[in-house]
Order: sequence, then C-alpha cells, then structure tokens
Amino acid sequence: MSETPELGYEQARDQLVEVVRELEAGGLSLEESLALWEKGEQLAKLCERHLEGARERIETALASVKETTDTAEDGEERA
Repeated sequence: MSETPELGYEQARDQLVEVVRELEAGGLSLEESLALWEKGEQLAKLCERHLEGARERIETALASVKETTDTAEDGEERA
C-alpha cells in the first residue's frame, strides 16, 4: 500500500473516521478490510504526529511565557 500523503490533522482525522465507518459497516472482503485497516493505521500515526507537534509547540510557548514572566518579575524586584 502506498504511503498516505502528508495531510493536515483535520483531513487525516476525517479520513480516519471514514475508514472506521467502512470497517464497522462490514461487507468487505478480507483483503479490502486489511487494506482499510492499514490505511487507518497510517492515518492514526499521522494524527498522532500532528498532535505531538502541537504539544511541543504549546510547551515551547508556555516555557517562553514563563521565562518572560520570571525575567519581568526579577526586574521588578530589583527596581
């Protein structure tokens, strides 16, 4: 199976939801079910990478805010 092209989080999530719906609906051959399962696994991993990237960005932003706040507080104490 070819690799899933790089999709945005929302696109990957929406495609994953559709894969789950198709699998739950049944009526597929074993080969079709396996292909869909593999596609779902790829999409789930892609979603996880997007979420991890978002977590890292949030942690970086929070650390930056904390550092700025700490520096400002240190300056106020000296004044």
